Amino acid sequence: MHTQKLILLAVLLLHLFTASAQEQPDIKLSCEEIETLFLQNNLELIAEKYNIGIADAAIIQARLWDNPTLSVSNVNLWSTKAQEREINDPPHSSYLKNTEFSIELSQIIQTANKRGKLIRREKVAKEIAQQEFEDVLRGLKTELRKSVYEIQYAQAYIDVLVNQQNSTNPLVEAYKKQVQQGNMAKGELLRLQSSLLELENEINGLRMELAQQEKTLKVLLNMNPQTHIEIIDKPHKEKNPEQLTLSDLLQQADEYRPDMKQYRLQTQFHRKSLEYEKSLRTPDVTLSANYDRYGGVWKDFVGFGVSIDLPFLNRNRGNIKAAQLSIAQNLSREQQQQNIILHEVAAAYNNYTQTYRFYKKIEENSLLPELDTMLELYTKNLLNKNISMLEYVDFMEAYRSNKQTVLSAKKELTMQFEELQYLVGTDIQ
Repeated sequence: MHTQKLILLAVLLLHLFTASAQEQPDIKLSCEEIETLFLQNNLELIAEKYNIGIADAAIIQARLWDNPTLSVSNVNLWSTKAQEREINDPPHSSYLKNTEFSIELSQIIQTANKRGKLIRREKVAKEIAQQEFEDVLRGLKTELRKSVYEIQYAQAYIDVLVNQQNSTNPLVEAYKKQVQQGNMAKGELLRLQSSLLELENEINGLRMELAQQEKTLKVLLNMNPQTHIEIIDKPHKEKNPEQLTLSDLLQQADEYRPDMKQYRLQTQFHRKSLEYEKSLRTPDVTLSANYDRYGGVWKDFVGFGVSIDLPFLNRNRGNIKAAQLSIAQNLSREQQQQNIILHEVAAAYNNYTQTYRFYKKIEENSLLPELDTMLELYTKNLLNKNISMLEYVDFMEAYRSNKQTVLSAKKELTMQFEELQYLVGTDIQ
């Protein structure tokens, strides 16, 4: 019985070890699903979002009143016989009979609506935190999409090279047999094998690049490093730049760019700070109530008081001046940022227009639809010795170059469009 339990335990442990050692299954995702996972799982976004909660907490803190102050003073812990003779309490009054003390309760009342002005300033600070989050989201989303485009390009180009490899492998095997039978010179086999090795080397290099891009994507999605992602969507259809107008893009950038909004909100924040600093010139009022036992003429004295600072020496001039200078400084930065944004969008629009024209030119003149058929024909013709090895190798290089040029142009077009969207600050419809 004991032996059976040990065998069962060993089988269970082996099963668990095997299951943990297995690689995670491949995951097929669309671009929409990738962006949904990104919004849910990206750790940098989650961390950045806490800043909005921190800004909310600052607003809550600004709403709070100052705590009242309770003070107990003038307490004598013992008394002399002379003091006892001076105090003529009734016999039953033994508790704190000969103790003198005073108690005071005070509360600061803020004037000039300081609390309201501080709350309004903190609300602007929250809007700045929200725009900072949007700016981080904008940058990470662009990085995510560019990583997706890189993966799509690598996967598509690897398919092209693997197709070439599958066509070349049977040729190598057939030439090996011909060389062994003495029907063919070994030089042609070596030329074919060399071409195949170059092909395999390029495939390996692309797979390493693909692994690097997948790593970037999985970090952005916070996924298991063993998971292999396959993107099932085709690249987005390109948008004709003639359907876009530069003036509209410039207007959208001025309206939607989170960094531009941050500069404007920062100016607004300094204006709220100026209002708050000016309100500090008005002194606050402190209301108090106190009780005094044996401290004066009367045995039990209750009194009330009001205190206020005299604003003769400190009128908060330094902080007010600093707030005024901060407004002027930020207005200059705001204009500078606006100027930078306009030039960035104009340059990106021109780059996209040129890339689009180049891609369309390639697409119109490309033999891409016929290349796969021609590959099959060239392979058959080489086997039948209708063409030379040199013609076949030249075609294989032209085949690979043509496919790569089209795929690279398509990738560059999507990258440039994504860069344009990033600089405009919103998805271009």
